Amino acid sequence: MERLLQYIWKYRLYADPELRTTEGFPVSVIDPGIQNTDAGPDFFNAKVCIAGAVWAGNVEIHRKSSDWQNHRHDKNPAYDSVILHVVAECDEPARRTNGEMIPHVVIRVPPEIERNMEWLLARDTVLPCAERIREIEPIHVSAWMSALLTERLERKTKDIFALLEEYANDWNEVFYVTLTRNFGFGVNSDAFGWLAKSLPFKDILKQRCNSLQIEALLFGQAGLLLDNNPDPYYQSLQREYVLLRNKYGLHPLESHLIKLLRTRPVNFPHLRLAQLAAVWVNNDTLFSKILEHTDFQTLQNWFNAPLSEYWDTHYHFKFASPARKKTIGANAAYVIMINTVVPILFAYGKIKNLPEYGARALQMLENIPPERNSLVATFANAGIKASNACETQALIQLRREYCEKKKCLYCRIGFRIIKSARPGEQ
Repeated sequence: MERLLQYIWKYRLYADPELRTTEGFPVSVIDPGIQNTDAGPDFFNAKVCIAGAVWAGNVEIHRKSSDWQNHRHDKNPAYDSVILHVVAECDEPARRTNGEMIPHVVIRVPPEIERNMEWLLARDTVLPCAERIREIEPIHVSAWMSALLTERLERKTKDIFALLEEYANDWNEVFYVTLTRNFGFGVNSDAFGWLAKSLPFKDILKQRCNSLQIEALLFGQAGLLLDNNPDPYYQSLQREYVLLRNKYGLHPLESHLIKLLRTRPVNFPHLRLAQLAAVWVNNDTLFSKILEHTDFQTLQNWFNAPLSEYWDTHYHFKFASPARKKTIGANAAYVIMINTVVPILFAYGKIKNLPEYGARALQMLENIPPERNSLVATFANAGIKASNACETQALIQLRREYCEKKKCLYCRIGFRIIKSARPGEQ
């Protein structure tokens, strides 16, 4: 209820055409203020006119006015700047720490808004508003998609910043950890991320001229060289890993962390690690090259490096396959660029104050075809069809941060549906 009241206050959607304090003084809202998502009053820098006098300060919103005391705001000086207490029910006065009473105003939620909220929140589907999205004008959807893309890039940038702090601003190490994690392609992303953190990039670089040794390091650290396998190539990897493990003082992951169940052969972790090894065999200063080169096809080709011959006839150490080259392919390269190259460029541009790198990141997303997955298909069926990776990334942000968390109040699509007539009354 409190969130709904905040929403009503923010967008001035209260049912009463004229607001009055509980003492009967007229209230005019000049500016509802800026919503605060952290500790402290709900809205900062609001401006209201009460009985002809203009007040500037903060606004606090509760379901009942007694929540002021229940939350101990009357003992907290941070709430002394509150100029108006907005509630659905006034059952007792609210006071500042010095005993001064704070003006109260009671607001009512318009019935149609309450009905629309109940309709959205009661729907147990992945996209509650699916049948009404087509009612929203395309210009509003487009503007929201742009904002969602920015949100997603900012979220990924924070992940890069956290890694930079962890690795003392070593961009090459951060790129290596991010790339390795994303070679897990969802099902093994966490495990591959742990693998990268257990195997320093400098150890990879020291062996980069030897594909067998790089594979040995990656497979060994992943706990995939513990079997008694008579395969000659497998045994060569085992021997190399024993030497390298002792040389660098490495501690492998537990083998159960790597998932294979219900994974298609092209996404077997063994093949993905072999493809990752090929990237490092063919590229030592890949992060620097990405900063310097702007040609999209060149960037894509770097992730399609040729594998060692063994993998022409294998997806896994235990299973042979018909002979064919098993580079990651265009679609997988697109995923790597979306989740690794784009965030790295965006973060680098922000830290170095070089906006051209952020522009390159956005241009890259515009050049990449829309991602193909069930999430994107759900929105397409509802009427939002993506034309490039910019738009699919925006849709992923919408689904993960708004739809799944039932944050319809904070979604611009949800906002327009909530404030409209109830379904069936239009």
